[in-house]
Amino acid sequence: MANVAADAGNNGITRREFLYYVWGASIALVAAQSAGMLVWFLIPKFREGEFGGTFTLPVDEVPDINVPPAGYAEGRFWISNLDTEQANDVMYPSDQDTLPIKGVAAIYKVCTHLGCIYTWVEANDRFECPCHGSKYRLDGRRIESPAPRDLDRFKVSALADDKITVLAESAISEENGTFLPLDLPAGTAFVQVDTGAKKLGNSTPLLCSYAGNCP
Repeated sequence: MANVAADAGNNGITRREFLYYVWGASIALVAAQSAGMLVWFLIPKFREGEFGGTFTLPVDEVPDINVPPAGYAEGRFWISNLDTEQANDVMYPSDQDTLPIKGVAAIYKVCTHLGCIYTWVEANDRFECPCHGSKYRLDGRRIESPAPRDLDRFKVSALADDKITVLAESAISEENGTFLPLDLPAGTAFVQVDTGAKKLGNSTPLLCSYAGNCP
């Protein structure tokens, strides 16, 4: 009878084996949850007004010409309304601007140096990156290094009051391939920014006149 009892005990699992099984199952569960969260993070889930999709705003929310830009955290962009033909202290043509700059630009909020979030500094009338000191004009043009290029831009469309009819949209520069500012036509009721359509900024010379360090 003692031998049978011993055999029966050997056919079960020990306390140590039970703890090993529980530990292994817990590790597997955590790994599965981590993998699921990673997949959930990687799958695009953009909706209207979110980064990666379209962001539509009333034309009344577009800033006036050559004033500080309006920031939109949901889409990670700035809206600048530009016109070098109506120059002021914020936006004026430099000797490197061969053509007038006019229209609405949607500018990505990430510095082109190492990806920091920059801000508009009203005291200096320019975008400034707090990480390494890169500076940009109202249209995103480089003023000071170490940024390797101008700020990136998103596609802008002018919509009629039905929010469907496209009256005009950003043209692409034949010279450098970036989105040009959009001069809003009459009848524009809404401005739509497509944050899924981005063009990289250009590697243009620094604007010494804006930095106040011209030779």
